[in-house]
Amino acid sequence: MPHQPRTISLGILGCGVVGTGTIRTLQENAAAIERQLGARIVVKKVAVRDLDKPRDVDLPRELFTTDASAVIDDPEIDVVAELIGGILPASDYILRSLRNGKHVVTANKELIAKGGHNLLVEAAERNLDLFFEGSVAGGIPIIRALKVSLAANRIQEVMGIVNGTTNYILTQMAQNGLDFGVALAEAQAKGYAEADPTDDVDGHDAAYKLTILASIAFQSQVPLEKVFREGIRGVSDRDIAYARNLGYVIKLVAVARERAEGLELRVHPTMLPLSHPLASVNDVFNAVHVTGNAVGGTMFYGRGAGSMPTGSSVAADILEVARGMVFGGSGRVGCTCFYEKPILPIEQVETNYYVRTETEDKPGVIAAIGTVFGNHGVSLESVLQKQGDGDFAEIVWITHRTNEGNMRAALQEIEALPVVRRIANWIRVEE
Repeated sequence: MPHQPRTISLGILGCGVVGTGTIRTLQENAAAIERQLGARIVVKKVAVRDLDKPRDVDLPRELFTTDASAVIDDPEIDVVAELIGGILPASDYILRSLRNGKHVVTANKELIAKGGHNLLVEAAERNLDLFFEGSVAGGIPIIRALKVSLAANRIQEVMGIVNGTTNYILTQMAQNGLDFGVALAEAQAKGYAEADPTDDVDGHDAAYKLTILASIAFQSQVPLEKVFREGIRGVSDRDIAYARNLGYVIKLVAVARERAEGLELRVHPTMLPLSHPLASVNDVFNAVHVTGNAVGGTMFYGRGAGSMPTGSSVAADILEVARGMVFGGSGRVGCTCFYEKPILPIEQVETNYYVRTETEDKPGVIAAIGTVFGNHGVSLESVLQKQGDGDFAEIVWITHRTNEGNMRAALQEIEALPVVRRIANWIRVEE
């Protein structure tokens, strides 16, 4: 009589974009997964809000329920995939699942960023897996790379483009000359941006992801509120044009570095030289560049969102949980936040800067502004002046590497000069 493979029962909370991609990935690759595991992963129950909503999945209607408890409290379900997003009720659902002895997989970036430590501790105390590869950069396997493949390294820097919506908008502005509002509307029309784009364009989404990456890379708890965050609403087509003329491209970049004084964690628009590994990452694609003391620089690139890419990551986590169950081990790495390293305020960051000023068009303006920069210890690399409209001039300044506290003090004084109409924008530059 042929051997019957073991069945591992999966319960899913939520069947939206990510849930659909997860189910389809498991179904389309079922034969290969079964060969790898020697076991079959079977979807036993799916909790949704609306039973009548059309879904692009091939599952019998009787597997769907509006009662999350039918998944969480079912003793026959081995693994729960939480794919509803948000803090509540998702955190309660995960906690209840763990306390019911179930392994958990999630793609919930906000929850992991804000409360992942406590949930990981809960899972570890119960000898259960809690995996969250899908929470950062869609289909890119960056979480496992940091936790496992690069674990022997001392990570020095993580820098990435981790939000596809803003990357698409900035790409359209750079390649097609669109202004921010038009590029945003196009992103919304294509489904890349939500009707309310706040999470993306104001940098919240990228900050969640940086919090997760930094906590793993530097083995430290990272309070989300200590991550500096600035969105892309202030980036204009003029800034894009100047960046191009100067040999740069503007991206929303998440930066995490470990310095002797503490961790440097920031999300903001950044000018990157065209030679930078992240400069050519366009449209909705994501990339994360990791520097380790042993491996040097490594680059992870791919689709940062979407049903199938993110579903691929969630399905891979489910497969890893199942592998541990079948072979009597566990893929659990648990929480690696062993430390509470200090996080530096943005004023202690050191980088180069681009500054665009609008001034009166008369002699002595450059000298007056240059003197203020010098008085605050800001060294200038280049100055570019162009005629503005009417009687004002537009002057662009590129600084050498300098302290942000000094830079902010200088800009405040410059904006108060009688010859300066306004500081139109200033953007950090990573060389």
